[in-house]
Amino acid sequence: MKVRAAAVAGARGFGLALLGWVGSVTLFVLTVVSISLIPIGIGVLSTPSLLGLVRAHAMARRGLAERWESLRIPVAYRPLPRDVRSGIIGQVERCAVMLKDPATWRDLLWLCTDMTAGPAVAVLAPGLILQGVFALVLLAGVWRPIVDAQDGAAYWYLFVPVDSWVTAVLAALVGIVLLAVTLRANPALVRLHFRITAAVLDPGRRGELVERIDRLTETRHDALDTSAAELRRIERDLHDGAQARLVAVGMNLGVVEALIEKDPAQAKALLTQARESSAEALTELRDLVRGIHPPVLAERGLGDAVRALALRLPVSCEVTVELPGRADAPVESAAYFAVSETLANAVRHGGGDRIWVDMTYVEGALRISVTDNGRGGAVVGPERSDGSGTGLRGVERRLGTFDGVLAVGSPAGGPTMVTMEIPCVLS
Repeated sequence: MKVRAAAVAGARGFGLALLGWVGSVTLFVLTVVSISLIPIGIGVLSTPSLLGLVRAHAMARRGLAERWESLRIPVAYRPLPRDVRSGIIGQVERCAVMLKDPATWRDLLWLCTDMTAGPAVAVLAPGLILQGVFALVLLAGVWRPIVDAQDGAAYWYLFVPVDSWVTAVLAALVGIVLLAVTLRANPALVRLHFRITAAVLDPGRRGELVERIDRLTETRHDALDTSAAELRRIERDLHDGAQARLVAVGMNLGVVEALIEKDPAQAKALLTQARESSAEALTELRDLVRGIHPPVLAERGLGDAVRALALRLPVSCEVTVELPGRADAPVESAAYFAVSETLANAVRHGGGDRIWVDMTYVEGALRISVTDNGRGGAVVGPERSDGSGTGLRGVERRLGTFDGVLAVGSPAGGPTMVTMEIPCVLS
């Protein structure tokens, strides 16, 4: 087991070193050049895209740290303001916002670290293995042609001058010691690499709180705007739907009152129309109320509400719920409508025939994953010019109101997994 762990750590160390020397060096040079070209206007157009690549590179390293070492490095990027426009003016605003973000400069500092100290530590893991193996190769007789090629001069293996079988055996013993050291040192070296990464990328407690306040402030504005838009929608639906039908019912009853003695047959027909209109108005009111807060959600909780939602889908949907209690009503409502929007996207755009919904409570957070076997390719869509979100962007903003996060994994060809996480307390 230790041998396998050391070998895996050596391979990971080699990969991390390559990422640092190739990826980080390239991104750092391109980004610095782009920022230096901002005064002449060219850098304004290229810098936001390059900073986006830098963030993606840093996020990938965070993912490796969490997957390989269970080390979570906080993400503290400030959200873009909702009034950032599209086009050249939008690029200027986006560039200014990203450069004012302290997390951007932490990323650039991390690039410097990741192309110097980071790979220097990581490359030791495969280096120790190679040195140990090479010592055994020397013992196999390879030391002879090396010494002959140097006109009889000894070949220095670390601190051992190899020029005879005796010194080759001594070098092999040193190599065996190195291989023994790798059993403990290699995993520790990879862990140290990620510790260095965390030391630079982690904003610290104070920085994390500041970034969180900024994010919550932004999402609070989004929540207020969303609530205002929802109220306008309700008013419009009432005015154009139920209200219009009820007005028509009143007018029909007025005509019935005038015709009930003169033309009973016509009055009876108008009463029938009035009854149908009142039934349609009642149905619209029920649909409207269900859209505001489904009764099953209030009465039976999030799990049963999502199960009821799944039964109305045109595709097979399997819902698994493992919740030890219920969250607060606002959290349940946000989670319900986020799941509803995600399921609608899966049915409308996924192209699959099965959907799985899993709801659990892990480490103080409600975690919901929605997976479909469709064609894949789902992304958190771009914002409109007015800053409002579309599709999964709307789901992300809804969750952000409660300090929640959204993650989307959707390779081409599928499957698509949308994971939502909302910090909360269950009762």
